[in-house]
Amino acid sequence: MKQKMVIRVHMTCDKCRSKAMGLVASVYGVERVEIQGDDRDQLAVVGDGVDAANLTACLRKKVGNA
Repeated sequence: MKQKMVIRVHMTCDKCRSKAMGLVASVYGVERVEIQGDDRDQLAVVGDGVDAANLTACLRKKVGNA
């Protein structure tokens, strides 16, 4: 069953955005990643069997506050 989650990540530049998207896309089960929001600070992740807590922890460690 596919699930969709939206995670707000502190991304200030295009380099941070591409780093975050690459990190999320490499996680097992992720099918699609999009950047959303007025400030382009939200990642919409669609996938099957994605662990949201693990994904958020990886984003905090590599990119910034999530």
